[in-house]
Amino acid sequence: MIALPRPRRTRGGDSKGRDGRGPGTHTRERSRAFGLRTRLLAAFLLVAAVSAGTTSALTYREARNALLKTSQDTAVSTFRDQVQRTGWGLPVEEEGLQEFLRDLARSGKPRPWVVFAEYGSVRASSGENPVSTVITPELRRAATADRYGSFQRVVKDGVPYLTIGIPALFRTGPDSVLPTGLVLYAVMRMTDEQINVDALLVAARNGALPGLAVALVPALLAARSVLRPVRELRRAARSMGSGRLDTRIPVRGRDELADLADTFNESAGQLERSVGELREAEARARRFASDVSHELRTPLAGMLAVTEVLDQDADRLDADTAQAVRLVSAETGKLAVLVEDLMEISRFDARAAELNSDEIDVAEAIRKTLQTRRWADDDRIRTELPTGVRARLDPRRFDVVVANLVGNALRHGGAPVTVLLRTEAGPSGTLVLVVEVADRGPGIPAAALPHIFDRFYKADAARTRSPGSGLGLAITLENVNLHGGTIHAANLSGGGAVFTVEIPLRAEEAGR
Repeated sequence: MIALPRPRRTRGGDSKGRDGRGPGTHTRERSRAFGLRTRLLAAFLLVAAVSAGTTSALTYREARNALLKTSQDTAVSTFRDQVQRTGWGLPVEEEGLQEFLRDLARSGKPRPWVVFAEYGSVRASSGENPVSTVITPELRRAATADRYGSFQRVVKDGVPYLTIGIPALFRTGPDSVLPTGLVLYAVMRMTDEQINVDALLVAARNGALPGLAVALVPALLAARSVLRPVRELRRAARSMGSGRLDTRIPVRGRDELADLADTFNESAGQLERSVGELREAEARARRFASDVSHELRTPLAGMLAVTEVLDQDADRLDADTAQAVRLVSAETGKLAVLVEDLMEISRFDARAAELNSDEIDVAEAIRKTLQTRRWADDDRIRTELPTGVRARLDPRRFDVVVANLVGNALRHGGAPVTVLLRTEAGPSGTLVLVVEVADRGPGIPAAALPHIFDRFYKADAARTRSPGSGLGLAITLENVNLHGGTIHAANLSGGGAVFTVEIPLRAEEAGR
């Protein structure tokens, strides 16, 4: 058995997967979870979340600042007034200082204070510890430098404090004062304020979550209003893709989507008119080819009969006349083949071609084809035709397939031409008849492979005028498709071209 490589598919291939869907179907299904509807909802919810978050954050900040500022201002103003109303003498007497601090602490607002005094090396307080651990060096410097004192919020071990520092002044006149060197500090816990701030934070957060849920409703409505025209456009495009060119989309409103629908309708109308004109032109061309073929068939039959008689008498004519007679006979034969091929193509185009299937011995059918064309004894052709391979085929159309492929290989390829027959399992598990015709010629140019089965296509522009009609491979493709099979064209790794025909062993009539 001569081993041939698997060819590259150029016609009749099935680009769908095993489940019958196109290769992009699964990708579209995976990406549908992130489709336009999801993105619109996500955008609405993001805007709502940002809006709710920003509003809650601003509200929380303003309420927090207002709450802390109220307590802070009350404490600072009260402590400053208490210190400034106290008359101080110089030097400051240390005796009774602690009792004074306790009296001052009892007047604390809005929360009780712990008051500390620093005078030189003297440290005293209204509490048990004479020195505070929450008074910072920054507050000490600020309180000493400013006659009106300063304050600072401090967090110590997770507990918030307000610390106030006010210097004690000695009045030397109505508008003049001197520092006494005594600095008083008030420390107030802000636990209650922190509880209120935390409550504000929880309220802001709890208020934002229902806002997101409420925002979902207009998001769904907006997404529906946007997606409805898109779905209509998708359905209309599918409908047009299936051949219903009269499909139109209802135009609603005056927005951009309405403009899109109107543009689609205009484009669809223009496409319908253009396709209609093309179909009419194609129908006229088919009728013309069919009519011309039928009109030429009768005179060609007479011409063939005359040329056959002339061929028989050509040897008795002078050389120039004999050459002219043979030339006319050959060209008339080519014209007759072209007319027959045109008529066959016109039947395919008119969907009038039918299968007359019968169960045949495939190897015997191929041998008969070679014998009829006088190729059976041609040393340029090699065959590997195992016996016992039977299939249900149209004998006449199968004969045309084999003859066209072998003839094409002899004309455009290189010897030897190999014809192989075998069966193998198809993609669905059913047995498939495989016929391969290979040659050892220059092969098919890569640019010509996609067009090799096109009508009147020349794979090599440098070739001289061939004796064929230019429709042989196109007719071969149509006959293979009529059997429910496929045909592939490829180049062999060692040089040459190979055509592979795959037909189900039990191909039923597939009316066109």
